[in-house]
Amino acid sequence: MKYKFIQNNESVFPIEKMCTVLKLSSSGYYKWKSRPFSQKLLLKEKIKKQITSIYFSSKQRYGSPRITFELHSLGYKISRITVAKYMKELGLRSKLSRKFKVTTNSKHNYLVVENVLERNFIAEKPAQVWVSDITYIQTKEG
Repeated sequence: MKYKFIQNNESVFPIEKMCTVLKLSSSGYYKWKSRPFSQKLLLKEKIKKQITSIYFSSKQRYGSPRITFELHSLGYKISRITVAKYMKELGLRSKLSRKFKVTTNSKHNYLVVENVLERNFIAEKPAQVWVSDITYIQTKEG
C-alpha cells in the first residue's frame, strides 16, 4: 500500500523523500516497481473487465448472482461473494426496476366532477383556472 502511494505521487514529491518519510528503502520501492504482475492479479483484472462488460450489456440490471452465472457459462470458476466484492470495488450496483402499479381506479361509485375546462388550460386572468392531480397521494383505501 505504501509503494502504491509512492507510485501515485511520483510526480508531486521526490521518491527518496517519500521513502524516508514512510520508512522504506528506495531500492525496495524500485524492485517492487520493476516486478511483473502476478498471475492472480492478472486474472483478477481480466475477471473485472468481464464483470464490467456483462454489467453494461445487461443495461446495468444484473447483480452479482446473474453475473456469476454468466461468468460460469464463460468458463470462470468464481463465487458469487467474490463477484459481489469485485462489483463493489468497481462501483457497480444493479438498477432495480419496479413493477408498474396502476394508481387510478375509474370504476368507482364516488362523485365525479364534470369537466368544465374541456382541455382548454389557457386562462385569461391569474387564478381563474386551477388544475391539480392527486392520484399519487396514498390513502387508507389505497
